[in-house]
Amino acid sequence: MRPSDIELLAVPGRLALRGELLLAAVSRPCLDTDRYTGAVRRIGFDGTERAWTRGARGRHDSAPSISPDGRWVAFLRRVEGDPAQLHVMPSDGGEGERLTDLPLGAGEPVWAPDSRRIAFTARVPEPGRYGTADSSGGTVTADAEPPRRITRLDYRLDDVGFLADRRLRLFVVDALGGPVPAEPLTDGGTDVEHPVWTPDGERVLVVARRDWGGEDGDQCDVYAIPAAGGAPELVVRMRGYAERLCLDGGTLFFYGTEFPGPEPEIRNVGLFAAALPEPGSVAGLRRLTDAETVDCDPAAGPPVPFGDELLVAVRTRGAVELRAVPRTADGTGLAGLRLVGGERARVTAFAADGDRIVAAIATPDSRGDLVLLGSGPLTDWSKPLRDKGIHPLVELSATAADGYPVHGWLVLPDGDGPHPALLVVHGGPFADYGWGLFDEAQVYASAGYAVVLANPRGSAGYGESHGRAILHALGTVDADDLLALLDAALERPDLDRDRTGLMGGSYGGFMTGWLAAHHGERFRAAWSERAVNAWDSFTGSSDIGWKFSHCYVGDDPAEQRARSPLTHAHRIGIPFAVVHSELDWRCPVEQAQRMFVALKRAGTETELLLFPGEGHELSRSGRPRHRVRRFEAVLAWWARHL
Repeated sequence: MRPSDIELLAVPGRLALRGELLLAAVSRPCLDTDRYTGAVRRIGFDGTERAWTRGARGRHDSAPSISPDGRWVAFLRRVEGDPAQLHVMPSDGGEGERLTDLPLGAGEPVWAPDSRRIAFTARVPEPGRYGTADSSGGTVTADAEPPRRITRLDYRLDDVGFLADRRLRLFVVDALGGPVPAEPLTDGGTDVEHPVWTPDGERVLVVARRDWGGEDGDQCDVYAIPAAGGAPELVVRMRGYAERLCLDGGTLFFYGTEFPGPEPEIRNVGLFAAALPEPGSVAGLRRLTDAETVDCDPAAGPPVPFGDELLVAVRTRGAVELRAVPRTADGTGLAGLRLVGGERARVTAFAADGDRIVAAIATPDSRGDLVLLGSGPLTDWSKPLRDKGIHPLVELSATAADGYPVHGWLVLPDGDGPHPALLVVHGGPFADYGWGLFDEAQVYASAGYAVVLANPRGSAGYGESHGRAILHALGTVDADDLLALLDAALERPDLDRDRTGLMGGSYGGFMTGWLAAHHGERFRAAWSERAVNAWDSFTGSSDIGWKFSHCYVGDDPAEQRARSPLTHAHRIGIPFAVVHSELDWRCPVEQAQRMFVALKRAGTETELLLFPGEGHELSRSGRPRHRVRRFEAVLAWWARHL
């Protein structure tokens, strides 16, 4: 895979299934327009496939949703650089009719039981901000807007922006009444998310911050909003947060995380159930899955009712499996949940209707294709990539110095070697590498490098205690695990242990700096991007720094300095690239600037590469041309040093 082959990455999004109608949104990077093109595809169970909406130049269609009566399909359409707007069309085909004209766009549609109304959330800007008219009817440029008054810690979000002056609010529109001005049902007191309708169509349940935004921090509860307008009512009070609601009959199912101790970060996501209470009452709560062994993946979609079970995606050992949770489960562990699909693969979306279950599944040679579980594949969107040549994943295991098992993979280039090797460290750190096709590893392997991918302690998918093992211990057992797996890979005769490089982003960038300072003799050079380099300034400058630093490092200034790669920059003697995005709010650009200056002053061979207009997600969802240029810069760096 060459850098420009990212155009061949067909990535399925949300699925919609009702009867014989199966729809999937599919997105691809487009280098010509420097944007992402997306279309909704109709997939037949007889192996046929056709465009449901046209993925025209500069257009991105997504989030299809079929009405309960099967007559209508709602979806989102983004044209050129404009925000996505809600559209609806007949389920037997035709042109989509635009329903909204909101300045910052609309969120995913959710049909009411009457198959007429649609609920969604959308960010509503304060008058005079983000190009909207102010109280006098005029507009001002962004740099001339009035100052923002900020009173909360969670006031901004990377790749989103400021929050308090454009809250996510709930809307309900008549899908069959034609375009009408949409008025929100909720005020601007807090963001609301994950709407679902009650069976009688009288209320919409949403997730919102504790005390309707009155409490600072991460805790969220479930509220009911009258569909005809009215004050929110508390329905479920959490000891943490809720997300991805699913209401089946009189029972509410959702993903959630509980905060049993003083450090809320790094908790497995569980499946919860609550009986829908009468208006004015608060529901009791039951956790269906075990907190240690079951980590649900909300990114794959909400839980889906299937007979006497709920279908959920679960992260485990690099896979995202589709598991079935009995409705009667009570803290059931992973071993007690029926495996439905996704073994040694990654389920990225799923849907069910009747006795059919369809999932989008990424494998080592696919970014995601649809599979009718129990039958077989329905699409082959990754064939163009396979025709270019996909390098296989080789599973690796090792034992750390303290006897702890380490798991990961090796992606090998063509030929007999010995090949130069790259240790590539993932971000998070409560994230994982896995069984899906990873474009970065494929590009590096195609250029001749063996790529080592590890899930050290701190990663997700190996139990909650595995993920929490590095709290207040960054750079200890996680570093040991990474080096142990690298050593296991370098025992192979087709790898050259004298030509080894080190790279990573975010937490992986932190670890790149840490290992380069403490184990630099192991590597020829390093490439660190979007890194945490200095915990003291990260605490106050990152969108999550106020909680993340406390969780992983603590609040003691001496410990923050001791755990910062910046403090040890003078010990780095290998060539070290510092790479960052100018608009990164997760790891702000000052983290890169401080590291570059320290390295330069210490006499280390270094360079600073800055990407304008990009945030923290550049390598995954940044502008397609920037993603290619980043790849080209990576390959040029390793060509010089390996």
